[in-house]
Formats: sequence, C-alpha cells, structure tokens
Amino acid sequence: MTPPDPSRLRIVMLGTRGVPAHYGGFETAVEEVGRRLAARGHRVLVYSRNPDPSTPLPPRHLGMRVVELPALKRRSLETLSHTALSVGHLLRRVHPDVAIVFNAANAPFLPALRAARIPVATHVDGLEWRRGKWGPAGRRYYRAAEAAAVRLSDAIIADAQGIADYYAQEFKAPTTLIAYGAPIADAGTERLGELDLRPGGFHLVVARFEPENHVDVVVEGYVRSDAALPLVVVGSAPYSDAYTERITSLADERVRLPGGIWDQELLDQLYAGALVYYHGHSVGGTNPSLLRAIGAGAAVDAFDVSFNREVLGDAGRYWRGADDVTRLVASAEADPAAQAARGELSRQRAALYDWDEVADRYEALCRDLAASGPRRERPSGRRTGIAPS
Repeated sequence: MTPPDPSRLRIVMLGTRGVPAHYGGFETAVEEVGRRLAARGHRVLVYSRNPDPSTPLPPRHLGMRVVELPALKRRSLETLSHTALSVGHLLRRVHPDVAIVFNAANAPFLPALRAARIPVATHVDGLEWRRGKWGPAGRRYYRAAEAAAVRLSDAIIADAQGIADYYAQEFKAPTTLIAYGAPIADAGTERLGELDLRPGGFHLVVARFEPENHVDVVVEGYVRSDAALPLVVVGSAPYSDAYTERITSLADERVRLPGGIWDQELLDQLYAGALVYYHGHSVGGTNPSLLRAIGAGAAVDAFDVSFNREVLGDAGRYWRGADDVTRLVASAEADPAAQAARGELSRQRAALYDWDEVADRYEALCRDLAASGPRRERPSGRRTGIAPS
C-alpha cells in the first residue's frame, strides 16, 4: 500500500451554503480558495446546501469533493442545522488534517471537532450581532458564539483589519488576517441593453435587503436629488418583507427594482457600466460585492466605516446619511469624467486583493495547523470590554 503523501492535506470546509457559489462572501471564498488548493494537490471536501433540491449537486466541483446535505428553511436554524449534519457526517469519515469552519455562529460544534483531534480554523466573518435582522436573543447568541470561537478554535481568521482589531481589543485574541480576493473583470457593457440601460447612464446598488446594508438610505438620498439618470437597485431578501416594503415605498419612478440577479456576467457588466456604485454594507468586514465592483472598474461611494475605507482608500467617496447621498449623486452627474477616473483608481485598488495570494495564506495556515495539531494554549474567550459595542 502506498503511504499518503504528507505534502497533500485533507482539508474540509463547512458552515456555508457551499459550492457551486451562487452568492455570498463565504461561498465565494470557499470556491476560489478551495479550487486553488485542489489544483495544488490537496484533497478538499466542501459541505454544501442545495438551493434547488430537484437537481442534485455535482459530486465534484472544480476539483473539490462536494457533499450535499439538507438544512431547515428557517433563518435562525438554517446554518446551524446544516452544520450539525455536516459535523455528524464528517466524524464518521477518515478525519481530515484540518477543518475550516466559516461563521462564528457555528461555534457550538467546535467541541466535537476538537474531541476528534481535528485542528480547526474559524473564519469569524463580521460583527454579526450588530445586524438589524436579529432580535435581542439572536444578538446574545452571536456574542456568546464569538467568545466560544475564540476559546475553542486553533486559529481565528479575520477578513479585514477592523475585524482583527475587534478581536484583539475585545478578547486579546490573535487572528490570522486573510482578506478576500477581487476578481478583475474586463466585463464589457454589451448586455446592458437587456435592462434598457447604457454605459455610464445609471446609478447602482447591489445588496441584500437588510438594514445594515443601508439600501433604504441610498434610495432616500437619491430620490431627494434632481438626478436625471435612473437608480438600479439589485437585490432582495427572503426574510425581510418589512424592509423590502420600506425600500419600495421610498422609491419614485426613477428607481428600478429588478430583484436579485444571479447572472454573474450581467452583474459584472452592471458594475462596469454604472456611473457610480453605492455600497452601504457596514458590519460584514471585507465585502465581496465591493471587491467585485472595484475589480470591474466601478467608481464607488461607500458607507463610512473602517472596512470600506480599508478596501477603497482614496479611490472612494464616503457617506453616512441620505443627505450625503443626495450631494454625491448630484456631484457624480455633474462630472462624469471624474467618476470614470475614480473607476481607474478602483482597478488599482483591486490589484491588492489577489485570490492566488489569498489561497497561499490559507494553505500556509492549514500546513501550520496540520503540523502542530490542536493547540492546548488558547485565549480564554473572556471579554475585556474595550472594543466598542
């Protein structure tokens, strides 16, 4: 029998919707990193949910093995139910060298992985407990899950410096900083006619309809302006009927609401063809929609938080409320050439976020964890109270 090649790791990724990636930062990261690790000879297993159970997921995707498992279709239980099944399935198999768990909410399952002596890195995502969709019980759960992830993980992955700073201040916990990559898209604009749009002839929002993404603020600020160009608002949310109704009530005849668009080529052309892309995400760390926008050369006006400034730097303009948006809309339409120039700066920023380098960092972390095994000395998970709440 040929002994296993020690240079080839068995890596499992769980806690997300999995692959193929349809939307979401975690799913994009799993696909882009997983495919590169598989191409380097590692055996990568991804646990996935199926958005269309009538058509089974492929058993392999871009070199990764895919295991499809169900999930309860309730907002508060969908992720946890799927992760519970994933861990149960995993523990009955030959154990991997490393597990990468996405989302601090999955921390209750870390003890089972640790009991099996599987080294675990947890990608904690953003500050989930600040999201408006969660009530008091949900916020308490997410804060407790953060502490458990710190206490039970062998490594914590942060995708933005602001997230790393939060864990350092709040828990005195070290993190491994690994941002997402930015796909560089030479998208073209020939398909914009399908939506009755022309290059440089519209403003754009792409976001899930959730309060912390501030879609309503952009719509309100735009409607207050004298804009001649339409605002295209791409997005929806399965659990946010009230917020969706608010956005719809604020819109006037200049605002177009096509719903969700899952055609990535068309989305890239929307980013590339917009006069300005308005990015309102505020709590999720480095955001893949923002990275995709700058990779397509979009001029970006973003909600003013550290995560967005970290990505955009001087290429971006920033807003906090509807009045700011009104001013920026007017400024953009008054000087289209300046927006085109900002789009070129966006592309320069995008070059800093390279998926190959991201995969290098994941691979190095996995090798380190596989070599050292589960760690005995970890932060306590007790809060210092220093970080802002």
